[in-house]
Amino acid sequence: MDKVILIRYGEIHLKGRNRGFFESALVKNIKHKLKDIQCEFTCKRARYMVSNFSEEDEDIIIERLKQVFGIHSISVAQYIKTDLDEIVKTCVALAKDEGTFKVDTNRADKKFPMTSVQTSQFIGGKILEKHHKLSVDLFNPDFIVNIDIREDGGTFVYADKILCAGGMPVGTAGKGMLLLSGGIDSPVAGYMMSKRGLNLDAIHFHSYPYTSELAKEKVVDLAKIVSSYATRINLSCVPFTKIQEEIHKNCDSSYMITLVRCFMMRIAERVALMRGCGCIINGESLGQVASQTLESINITNSQIKTLPIFRPCIGMDKDEIIAIAQKIGTFETSILPYEDCCTVFLPDSPVIKPNPQKVEEELAKIPNAEELINEAIENIELIRIS
Repeated sequence: MDKVILIRYGEIHLKGRNRGFFESALVKNIKHKLKDIQCEFTCKRARYMVSNFSEEDEDIIIERLKQVFGIHSISVAQYIKTDLDEIVKTCVALAKDEGTFKVDTNRADKKFPMTSVQTSQFIGGKILEKHHKLSVDLFNPDFIVNIDIREDGGTFVYADKILCAGGMPVGTAGKGMLLLSGGIDSPVAGYMMSKRGLNLDAIHFHSYPYTSELAKEKVVDLAKIVSSYATRINLSCVPFTKIQEEIHKNCDSSYMITLVRCFMMRIAERVALMRGCGCIINGESLGQVASQTLESINITNSQIKTLPIFRPCIGMDKDEIIAIAQKIGTFETSILPYEDCCTVFLPDSPVIKPNPQKVEEELAKIPNAEELINEAIENIELIRIS
């Protein structure tokens, strides 16, 4: 009898002939997560398992596997040879002393002499013989004894299923460029797109000395948390001070935020293409702030010439976004009181319905715009986060 952690995937089951590609990516990501832990990882016909690990590492392995996109659920299981007496003994030992239960059997090995239903009934009877305070409830039991009889002569027996991140393995859907601010929304947006299989790079705009080094460190910390799901991130820190100063000096103050966003999107697309990204991702939620009205979003979109923009938070309210941020561990870092560049030269009354023609007129007041963009890109600080 061996104690193992049984791993199950979810959506990959739907991939038909392409399933091998997704399985390979998932296996690679699992091995990456566990590379510094002494254990064995093996694949057994759509069943993955971690074995030969120390008791001290069990909780660490579970927490890391919960962060791997593509894994639907895991269970701490006993892996035994497929022998009826051995299965009975293991199931009886696993059962609780009182309450309600049911036995759920999956019989992949069709040579096993009983059907799944017959096996569940037989094992359930043996459990009742040993635990007199238990009763059977097939619809709402207090616990379930699961039996998974495999084709290789082995059987998994386990009780609990621990739900994991789900989604698709990171690396199966290309790469995207995440606009990562120090706020709550953008790390959530990165998490959600990683869940759909995207590798992430990230770009952050900082305005030293108007913003502190602590503000940039906060963003690095957020990138590290997101990278625990996204495997690794290249963070491009863009010096944005000169551009903001030029906008502040030459342009209508009520259009400050709109113009800042225009420059950000132009730079983000240039850097995304340099890094081999196929999309841009941001944390905008419709109507949340002045720069996220429908009119403002249309202006933002008009600055991008080649790549699509993904906004996974667009239909969510703040409470929903905060709930995800708390779940993934970014919330406490996001609310640290270090201001980002969007607060620099903030107007008293930012325009909420920018006029496209007016935007072009204001942008034309900065004749050296292309020079400023090139200078900002040339002075990017690249931070590799894994």
